[in-house]
Amino acid sequence: MSTAHTNTAAAHGHDAQHEHHAHDDHHDDGPVSHSTFKGYMTGFVLAVILTAIPFWLVMGKVLANTHTTSLIILGFAAVQIVVHMIYFLHMDAKSESGWNMLALIFTIVLVVITLAGSLWVMYHMNANMMPMSVHDMKNMP
Repeated sequence: MSTAHTNTAAAHGHDAQHEHHAHDDHHDDGPVSHSTFKGYMTGFVLAVILTAIPFWLVMGKVLANTHTTSLIILGFAAVQIVVHMIYFLHMDAKSESGWNMLALIFTIVLVVITLAGSLWVMYHMNANMMPMSVHDMKNMP
């Protein structure tokens, strides 16, 4: 460490050893959860189950109503997103002073706006761009 940095640290009431420990100690919000093999395997098994059940619902034509099947698949997808965030991305409300939760909320808002807008545009394009009937074709100028 340079003499100027040592003098500056001493002038501000910091010693070099205390400053070194202050940068290494990142446990402000409690212990950080470190992943284990058991945690990864739990996440993997949950992800496989949350993928296999919707696959079975669609391929086995278990439900006659496609709208119900779609809603169930969306529910499984939402749960799988949470599983991935917890077990693989190690996100929770307490990590990094809540910034992860704020980033998650912002991302969810953007995804909802994007999906809702895309579905709205596709629905209206489908309704307004239907092929003309033979009768309409004959009456065209």
